Amino acid sequence: MLQEYTLFNHPLKSIDHPKVLINTLNAHSFNTARKDDDFNKALLCSDVLLPDGISVVWAMRLLNGLKIQKIAGADLFFYEMERANAKGGKCFFLGSTEDTLEKIQKRAAIEYPNVQVFSFSPPYKAEFSDEDNEQMIDAINTINPDVLFVGMTAPKQEKWAFQHFNQMQVGHVCCIGAVFDFYAGTIQRAPKWMIQLGVEWLYRLIKEPRRLWRRYLIGNTKFLGYILIEKLKS
Repeated sequence: MLQEYTLFNHPLKSIDHPKVLINTLNAHSFNTARKDDDFNKALLCSDVLLPDGISVVWAMRLLNGLKIQKIAGADLFFYEMERANAKGGKCFFLGSTEDTLEKIQKRAAIEYPNVQVFSFSPPYKAEFSDEDNEQMIDAINTINPDVLFVGMTAPKQEKWAFQHFNQMQVGHVCCIGAVFDFYAGTIQRAPKWMIQLGVEWLYRLIKEPRRLWRRYLIGNTKFLGYILIEKLKS
């Protein structure tokens, strides 16, 4: 049920704890969590859970009368990079391909010159071996970054970050998925006017219909059904 989640509804600058696990929730992740207990646990145990989806914003208003603000993974990314740049900090990108990570590093060097940027591209596989996990954790702990960005797509990234959170010497851990590609320029994000209108999902559907039609057309319908049932039971 959506009301089980405690959604963060404050300016990002209020995230001032030294070590926190930050995740996001949208209609797709909500639907997935209903079928994946490990993913659901990772979301419920987040120190900060952001409402990354206009459907979640609307649903919380319908269920609880709460007026919350959408905070996308991209908003979190830019906040963390500006925070690191202001203090001369270190960030670590875990996930994606070497090519994408190289593009991220080149752009970040220009836009955030005070940030030391590190990265690691894990093997592309459904499940990591113990050796894979050890390599990733060692790479992170060697740097001890102020912020770790995890981009392995949901629910893999959230489950991995939750499972290994206590093993990592790191500040903020942020699971931001597609933001890696947005910032690298390998995938274009929706125009600002579409984001402001709450139809970013439509832009992504138009751009990648074969990959995303099920998530948005069927998934959003399922999400609406879940919320209506939850409302009737309350």
